Amino acid sequence: MTMKVSALNISRFFAPLAMAMAAFALATPSPAAETAPAADAARCEALTQLHLKDTTVDSAAMVEKGAGATPGLRDASTLPAFCRVVAHVRSAPDSDIGVEAWLPVGTWGGVFHGNGNGGFAGVLQGGYGSMVAGLRRGYAVATTDTGTAPATPLDGDALIGHPRKWKDWGRLSTHVMTVTGKAVAQAYYGRGATRSYYTGCSTGGQQGLIEALYYPADYDGILVGAPVINRTWGHAAVLWDFIAANRTPGSHLSDAKLRLLNDAAVASCNRRGYGLQGDAFITDPLSCPFDPAELGCQGAESDQCLTPAEVATARAFYDGPTTADGRAVFFGWPPGSEVQGRFGWAFLQSAANGQPQFGSLFKWVFGADWDWRGFDLDRDMPTVDRALGGDVNDATQGSLRAFKARGGKLIIYHGLADTLVPPGQSVAFYDRQVRELGGMDQARDVARLFLAPGLMHCGGGPGPDAFNSALGGTPQPPVGGPGDDLFASLVDWANGGRAPDRVIATKFAMGDPKTIQLQRPLCAYPQKASYDGRGSTNAAESFVCSSTPNRTEGDKGTQR
Repeated sequence: MTMKVSALNISRFFAPLAMAMAAFALATPSPAAETAPAADAARCEALTQLHLKDTTVDSAAMVEKGAGATPGLRDASTLPAFCRVVAHVRSAPDSDIGVEAWLPVGTWGGVFHGNGNGGFAGVLQGGYGSMVAGLRRGYAVATTDTGTAPATPLDGDALIGHPRKWKDWGRLSTHVMTVTGKAVAQAYYGRGATRSYYTGCSTGGQQGLIEALYYPADYDGILVGAPVINRTWGHAAVLWDFIAANRTPGSHLSDAKLRLLNDAAVASCNRRGYGLQGDAFITDPLSCPFDPAELGCQGAESDQCLTPAEVATARAFYDGPTTADGRAVFFGWPPGSEVQGRFGWAFLQSAANGQPQFGSLFKWVFGADWDWRGFDLDRDMPTVDRALGGDVNDATQGSLRAFKARGGKLIIYHGLADTLVPPGQSVAFYDRQVRELGGMDQARDVARLFLAPGLMHCGGGPGPDAFNSALGGTPQPPVGGPGDDLFASLVDWANGGRAPDRVIATKFAMGDPKTIQLQRPLCAYPQKASYDGRGSTNAAESFVCSSTPNRTEGDKGTQR
C-alpha cells in the first residue's frame, strides 16, 4: 500500500518534538499576529509588573512573527507573534520553580495548554516542542523547569542535599506552572481560560498523572505518554541493568549481540502468534515468553550466539530487578526492545560521568560518594523508598475519582518497545484505577490506555509511531480527525464527544514523510489489534480490536 499523506510524529525524548496538530484544532493566525501592534507589545512588557504571590516575573517581551532569536527553538521563523514570559516562583526555602509562558497575539480562544518536561529537567527547553504545537493552535502555553535548576535532564547531582527540590520535581512544580501560567494569561488577555489541556511524555507523563491524581481541577483533558509512575524503582531498574552488563567485562552486550537478540526475539514471538511474521516489531511482547538461552553458544563464541555471561545479562534486562531469593519485584523490558533508538539497551549499559544513567537519585539518598558497585537491592531499596517516598513517587498512589467527578478525561499511551520506562507500569497503573473506581466500565469513563507496538520511548522505533500531534514541531497538513490522532481524540472527548476506542497509527517511509509504509490500529486497553486474516497487513482496515487476539501461528498475512 502506497499513498501520500502528511506526517504527525510523536517526539523522541528531549529531541525537538515532532509534527503539528490535526486541522480542527489548528488556529490560523489573525492579521494582528503577523506583526504585533504596539498596544500588544506594551501589554506584554507590562507583565513584568504583575504581582502574583511568591512570584517574580523576570522578563516579558514580544517575539515577532518570524523572529528566530528565541533560544532552544527550531523553525522559529514560522511561528506567529507571541508574548514570551519567564517567571520564578519561590514559595519556600530552597524552592525555585521556573515557569515560561507564551501568549499568542490576536484573538485567543480561551484555551490554556500545559506542557511537561523530561528527566531531572532543570531547564525550560524540554517543553518547547509541544509549546510550539500549542502556540500554532492559538493556545496560551506554558512549561516548567520542574524546580530543579541547576540540574540537567540527564544529571541530577546538583540536587544532592536539596530535599525540597526533590518534592518540587516529583509533586508540586506542574501545579505551580499551571496556576502561574493561567494567571499570566488572564492578566494579558483580561479574561481567564475556559478550557485547559496538558500533554507530556516520560517525566512529563508523570507530571500529567500527578495533575490528574492530586490537582483534578487544573485540566479538562490530560494526554501522557510513557509516564514514569514508580520513580524510585524505575531508576532501580536502570541501575539493575547497568550492574548486570558491567559486573564482568564479558557481561556487556555488544551492538552485534543486541541485534542478534532483537532479531531472535521478534522472529520467535511473531512465529508463535504474538505478532505477524514479516513485521519488524512484536504486537504483544508483554505476553511473549522469550528465553535468550535459545541463542546460547554451542561451540566457539561468535556474533551469532550468546555466552553464558551474556545470557545472564539479557535475562536480567528481560526479568527486571529480582531479590536475592529470586522474586521479581519490578518490571523488565519487553522482547523486541533491545536495539531501539537513543535509549535502547546500549544506553542502559553505558556510564554517565562514571555512574549508571540517572544514578543521581541514589546519591540524593546515600550521598555524593555513593558507588554503584556496592548496591544491594534487598538492603538499599527500602532505604531509598523511605527517603523519597511520596515526595517523588506519588503516581504510585491516589485515585482518579475526583478527576472523573469533575468531568476530566485522561489518555495514556505507551510504546511496547520502550526501554526507559517499562510499559508494564502503565498497564499496572490502569488496572489499579479499575480497582479504585469499581470496575472497567467506570475506569473507561475517565481514562483510556493505548499500547503502541514497536514504539520506543516517546517516539521512534520500528512500529507505527505517528498518532499524536500534541508533541509537535514543523506544521504539516493534517492526517485527519480524532480517529487519526490521540490529542484530537482527547479534545473531542473532553468536550462531550465520543470516547476513543481505536486510533490509527502510521509508519511513514524512511526519508519520505508523505508516503505511508504501514498503518495499524491502536486499541483501547484491554483490547488488542488482531489481523482478521484478509487483506494487507499494512492496512489498518485489516485489523479488528478484540479482547481475545487471534494468535494464528505462522500467519504472514498479505503484505502489500
